[in-house]
Amino acid sequence: MTGRSVTAFERPAMPETVVVEARGLGKSYVMRTPWTDRLLRRAGPGRIDAVQDVSFTIARGRTLALVGESGCGKSTLARLMVGLETPTIGSAWVDRLDVQATLAGPADAARAMRRRMQMIFQDPYASLDSRWRVRDIVAEPLLEQGLILPPQAPARVAALLASVGLQGVDIDRFPHQFSGGQRQRISIARAISTSPEFLVCDEPTSALDVSVQAQVLNLLVDLQRERALACLFISHNLVVVRYVADDVGVMYLGRIVELAPKAELFAAPRHPYTRMLLAAVPDVHPRDGGREPVLGEMPDPLSPPPGCAFHPRCPHANERCRVERPALLASGAVQVACHAVEEGRL
Repeated sequence: MTGRSVTAFERPAMPETVVVEARGLGKSYVMRTPWTDRLLRRAGPGRIDAVQDVSFTIARGRTLALVGESGCGKSTLARLMVGLETPTIGSAWVDRLDVQATLAGPADAARAMRRRMQMIFQDPYASLDSRWRVRDIVAEPLLEQGLILPPQAPARVAALLASVGLQGVDIDRFPHQFSGGQRQRISIARAISTSPEFLVCDEPTSALDVSVQAQVLNLLVDLQRERALACLFISHNLVVVRYVADDVGVMYLGRIVELAPKAELFAAPRHPYTRMLLAAVPDVHPRDGGREPVLGEMPDPLSPPPGCAFHPRCPHANERCRVERPALLASGAVQVACHAVEEGRL
């Protein structure tokens, strides 16, 4: 990657202060059933468990990346962490405060909690109001939080734009007058404007060209280093995850099936699903021993399989996998939910 960059190995050591914590988070949705099914098949409303029993922590200055196929619950989990969705069970905590309880409490406490956490969305054009100028987009959280007075807004916005590689003269332009990469930089400027402690990046580069992706990723890594942010980074791209993450969580059908430091996960993946994802990454220098085949597709979340949800696609599944759901067990710094790993078969 080119431009401003800092690799994970160059990041200064940060104190292991936990800023973000998920405790048994779960989110279920009730799906409407067509009246014909209710009448003819006597089918009740369907239920999707989008997120199930997810727990993790993120320390100050570290990035946890979530990976997995589309529909596995990554974005829902991100929205739960910042209070955009209400959990069915469990809780999200930021700076030792329950996010949902704080947002539902006194106005001053709720405002302070919103200031602590910010989110960068996947599509910068959809997340920016096309009718507003950049000065209004970036200044809005500052004014809403009472961090500046209106006369101070132009200078503060210009400084924020400069910190993400844009020019102060851009404050009078509209979002459609920028490229995709520039729009995402505006989104980043807005997200860091309140000096948050927790930053959620939901596929922040997937809508951008490859060359622009590198610039935005370098910017995000630099900002995290400078501000010691705790970051939750969501991506399908394992190459991007390897560059930006400190720890990696692998999700499958709403659950985390492996959680490990980046170096350990890429060097020695344990869960069969993690191995499958890594095997699908193009490699200029193929590994010895070949690749594990990518089998099947993710099952319908309305009727998930019993036992381990991954067993219909797993070449190592046995009868126990078909009837008993594996728990997420720790082995050193690695947590993995797999009977084959627990039994020493893998």
